[in-house]
Amino acid sequence: MTLIAIFFPSISFLLRGKLLTALLCLILQITLIGWIPAAIWAVVSLQNSRAERRNNKLIKAMRK
Repeated sequence: MTLIAIFFPSISFLLRGKLLTALLCLILQITLIGWIPAAIWAVVSLQNSRAERRNNKLIKAMRK
């Protein structure tokens, strides 16, 4: 999934169900200069999503 975020940042957002963010990222990545910030944004967003999911699992495990 990280490779998709680097090479196809807007598809990375689409696969996670963030439609408006994917559209904004697509507009950004259309330009060659905007591709690098779009890729960084997609990778950071993916890492934050994974961390949030991991934290939610830990919180759920602590409540049991």
